Amino acid sequence: MSQQQQRNWFARHKVLTAAGAVVAVVVIGAAMGGGGDTDSPKAGAKQEQSAKPGGDKAPGSEAPEKKVVTIDGDGDFEVGADVKPGLYRSTGNKDAECYWERAKNASGDVDSILANDNVTGTSYVEIKASDKLFKSTDCGTWEAVDPKATGTPETTLKGDGGMFKVGVDIAPGTYKSTGNKDDECYWERSKDASHSTDTILANDNVTGTAIVKVTASDAYFKSAGCGDWVKTG
Repeated sequence: MSQQQQRNWFARHKVLTAAGAVVAVVVIGAAMGGGGDTDSPKAGAKQEQSAKPGGDKAPGSEAPEKKVVTIDGDGDFEVGADVKPGLYRSTGNKDAECYWERAKNASGDVDSILANDNVTGTSYVEIKASDKLFKSTDCGTWEAVDPKATGTPETTLKGDGGMFKVGVDIAPGTYKSTGNKDDECYWERSKDASHSTDTILANDNVTGTAIVKVTASDAYFKSAGCGDWVKTG
């Protein structure tokens, strides 16, 4: 079996949560211990600068340009050398063409995979200091995210939007999605973005109507192949 075939098989098959329910349509690798560096990454990855504010200003009066740490959407990156541990986000991915992987070594074997996913929409990934390699294929650029950043949470969500950070992208509450067919809708509540099996709080493959309560203590809500979600309570 080629490495590409191994990856595709691993990404298609379902796994079980600790509670025993049939879950993820995408692969989630072996759970790993140890925490990552919680500080926002500062170096070791591709650097991009934001545009300068418009308008003419006196010399020396411009505010310092902010630099955003990014990882290219294609390539293998050695953790600690090419990329710093931390939380990253990739957006605008289409038709599950984006594939990422956290690995414990560079052997390329299936058992080296700690966690991985095929992504449509947005994905968050926490790269841990104990990881050895981060792989990304056909993904949008990964941008470092401050785990403590705030936002304006939405109450309607795209059913194929990917991952939503609770309290930032999505408001806590009860959500409903309708018109789902043939178990193609997959949703997941999780406690972090490592994508290890033991971080899954609850998940399901749905036909028909799905109703999920996203709590304030959840870290992320994931949706793939579902009808749009509307907050009902």
